[in-house]
Amino acid sequence: MNLIALYAIYQQHPVVITDTRKIIAGCIFVALKGPNFNGNRYAIEALEKGAAYCICDEWIEEKNDRVILVENSLETLQQLALHHRKQFNVPFIAITGSNGKTTTKELVSAVLSTNYKTYTTVGNLNNHIGVPLTLLSIGNDAEMVVIEMGANHQKEIESYCRYTLPTHGVITNCGKAHLEGFGGVEGVRKGKGELFDYLRANNCTVFINNDLDYLNRMSEGIQKIIAYGTTSGFVTGNIVQDQHYLCVRMGAAVNLPKVQTQLVGGYNLPNLLAAACIGKYFKVSDENIKEALESYYPSNSRSQLIQKGSNQIVLDAYNANPTSMKAAIINFANMEGDKKILMLGGMMELGADSMQEHLEIVQLIDCYSWYKVLLVGKDYTQLPEAYLHFSGANEAREWFIQSNPTDAQILIKGSRSMQMEKIIE
Repeated sequence: MNLIALYAIYQQHPVVITDTRKIIAGCIFVALKGPNFNGNRYAIEALEKGAAYCICDEWIEEKNDRVILVENSLETLQQLALHHRKQFNVPFIAITGSNGKTTTKELVSAVLSTNYKTYTTVGNLNNHIGVPLTLLSIGNDAEMVVIEMGANHQKEIESYCRYTLPTHGVITNCGKAHLEGFGGVEGVRKGKGELFDYLRANNCTVFINNDLDYLNRMSEGIQKIIAYGTTSGFVTGNIVQDQHYLCVRMGAAVNLPKVQTQLVGGYNLPNLLAAACIGKYFKVSDENIKEALESYYPSNSRSQLIQKGSNQIVLDAYNANPTSMKAAIINFANMEGDKKILMLGGMMELGADSMQEHLEIVQLIDCYSWYKVLLVGKDYTQLPEAYLHFSGANEAREWFIQSNPTDAQILIKGSRSMQMEKIIE
């Protein structure tokens, strides 16, 4: 079946699903394969659950006219997404970076949604499967699209651009994340910079954080650059206070003396400025920008402030890398409180640098005074005797239950695989 015919089927059944556990009536199920799974084996099950069609790249013994055989299901998914993308002539804003990209995506979407019908990446569907699924979820009424792009190796962002065709883009920052796949910090900048490479080659617009000199260098040659930052740019801003919830002021193109957010941590300032900058560029009013930023409440363990009994918990356990971990520790150390407990999980995908990066985290912790320090994971070594070490989050949870701290301020952070949120479940 050619792409045009397949797209005609998609137009009749515009919900695309790759997980049989999420099948809904009338959807298209795309059977994908990986090292430990083969979706082709579940095609008939998907039909029985209500899928209208299945796209498979292996022969299904049980003959069924609703099974569409293709050479490669993943490539077909991506090509279908590209064809759908080409039907739109609206801004497609791509967001990537080492830290803050999901929060920035959520904030940008919140701001733009006050004026425009906006479609965006749901949750963290930002990889080679999630990006095309996001594109295929865009309705015909779209006026704005915000796409998050994650990556852990070079050429990945480049590949997403081929079928996303972004018109605007943001690189939040380039930090020490996925060093194993990128091959070091310069590799991170090269990999994330693939977004700027595409936008430069296609005369598109970028939004950059003026406070990061390397982003200015990376964006050289791009004709249209809209900057934001603490001292200069189309939108500027600074922290008013960051005890408990972050409060900021914004100026230049906007006039917002006080934006009281529900985010924790001064490191969220650039994310807020990016959203305000993009919103103002697309003519969202100051009032709507303020309302959107103040109404946004983080979820999924991202910069959340939780009250549990008499304890105040900063839960930022969706992900972690050396850059974000250091920022969180410093921010927490500067917060008010005299009974601070650190609960930090290991940082993944650091390759040969892992031991050194974890050692530097311990050295940073040593610079401050804490009530208790819990470090979780095998990569933490050479620990002071006063620090508690656990192999996993479940062990740390047992300590938390038995110790039953009260009137404490607690920071919980770690890579996703550490599942640090289990400690307080």
